[in-house]
Amino acid sequence: MSGLGYSAPAVLAVVVVFVLEFVVLRTGLFRRSGYWLSMLIVLGFQIPVDGWLTKRSAPIVLYNERQTSGLRFGFDIPVEDFLFGFALVTAVLLLWERQREPR
Repeated sequence: MSGLGYSAPAVLAVVVVFVLEFVVLRTGLFRRSGYWLSMLIVLGFQIPVDGWLTKRSAPIVLYNERQTSGLRFGFDIPVEDFLFGFALVTAVLLLWERQREPR
C-alpha cells in the first residue's frame, strides 16, 4: 500500500463511528441484539453483491491494489469494503437512534 489509499479512510470511518457512539451520542446501539442482527442481514446481502462486483476473475469494480491492504475475504471482497459498509450502516443507525431520543 502506498499513500493514504483506500485502507486509511476505511479505518478512519470505523474510528469515527466508534467515537460518535462512545463519546458523543452514547445510544447503547452496540449492546442491542437487533443491531447485530441488522449487521448480519447487511452482510448477507453485501457478501454476494460485493463478491460479484469485485471477483478477480471478471471484476466490474476495479481497485488499485497498491492503494488497498491486499486482504480479501469471501468472494475476493477487499476488507476495506466491509469496513466502509460497517461504518456507513452504523452511522445511519446511530443518527436514527439519536433523532428518536426525547430532547
